[in-house]
Amino acid sequence: MASGTDLIKQAKERIREVDPREVHELFTGEHNGEVIVDVREQQEFEQSHIPGAVHVPRGHLESRIETAVPNKDARVVLYCASGNRSALAADDMQEKLGYGSVESMTGGITLWKDRGYDVEVPRALSAEQRERYSRHLLVPEIGLEGQLKLLDAKVLLLGAGGLGSPSALYLAAAGVGTLGIVDNDEVDLSNLQRQIIHTQDRVGVPKVDSAEQAIGEINPDVQVVKYPVRLGAENIMEIIEGYDVIVDGLDNFPTRYLLNDASVRLQIPVVSASILGFDGQISVFAPYEGPCYRCLYPTPPPAELAPSCGANGVLGALPGVMGVLQAIEVVKLVTGAGDPLIGHLLLYEALGTTFTDLKVRRDPDCPVCSRDPSEISDEEMGVFPDYEAFCAAAG
Repeated sequence: MASGTDLIKQAKERIREVDPREVHELFTGEHNGEVIVDVREQQEFEQSHIPGAVHVPRGHLESRIETAVPNKDARVVLYCASGNRSALAADDMQEKLGYGSVESMTGGITLWKDRGYDVEVPRALSAEQRERYSRHLLVPEIGLEGQLKLLDAKVLLLGAGGLGSPSALYLAAAGVGTLGIVDNDEVDLSNLQRQIIHTQDRVGVPKVDSAEQAIGEINPDVQVVKYPVRLGAENIMEIIEGYDVIVDGLDNFPTRYLLNDASVRLQIPVVSASILGFDGQISVFAPYEGPCYRCLYPTPPPAELAPSCGANGVLGALPGVMGVLQAIEVVKLVTGAGDPLIGHLLLYEALGTTFTDLKVRRDPDCPVCSRDPSEISDEEMGVFPDYEAFCAAAG
């Protein structure tokens, strides 16, 4: 049986090794789809790495490299600490995984540093954060970079009710650094059937205070910004500005139309969901990337076709499903993982346990998103139609 030294020697005979100088010239100038991959362990990568490097530990190469480098014809340069692990990894990628142009950097990052080339020292997680978010760090689509994005993110939840409750809890658990909550209501006994962020002993407490307490018990590092007000034309621009994503848990059409106007003008994506009875729906409205809420609903439906949960009721567990889906869409938007529901309306019917995905297109004549925000004057930015009257007329 060959020794470890023999295996490394044999691997180096089958692959091409490249000098750090050539790698530096390649990745600091213009290049054509080449990828540099760090195959060291997580803690080594966190200490320092070559700028622009993709991290795929050698032990996870087979399961993760196709996600990190989907083009098997691309030129790929691997490196480790000294050039030995990267040589073995390059040999595996060529012989076992079908990559056509894989190289190992001679001397690894040690020689790279000796040559005086720059390294990137990323922000490090504390020991407690590494343990708390350890399962995220193992997911290649999130990893350290995605977790840091979550910690830096500011997400605004409109409502601490049925939808806002599970969204807030899971976003807090995921490590979203700042959660804003808009709700001017108090906890009522009838809320507890579905609004899981609140508890029996907090009946009568403002919902923003109750939500803050629950979030703090899950993740004390999350900053909660409370807005115990009713969202309206007079305050919406001031409240939503500066947030990265908005989670829409509103229960009325006038405020949703108002939110759409404001979020399009400020170009903030909205993860919107609604529930009734056994039915739920969810979509992501990302301004100018896909349709807006007004493209989907040019006019509100008559009141008899859109009753409230207070009038017709809702299955208690249903907002849990839809609120968790909202939280997942937020994580995808913040980290850049996967394909958010932009241009899609996902319908969930709980009685039949069915999901239906409908494609939604932008309306070129939409009164809201067909107009570029640069065309809106400063005087117009905070001026909105009377959506109360608009929705009343439609009914």
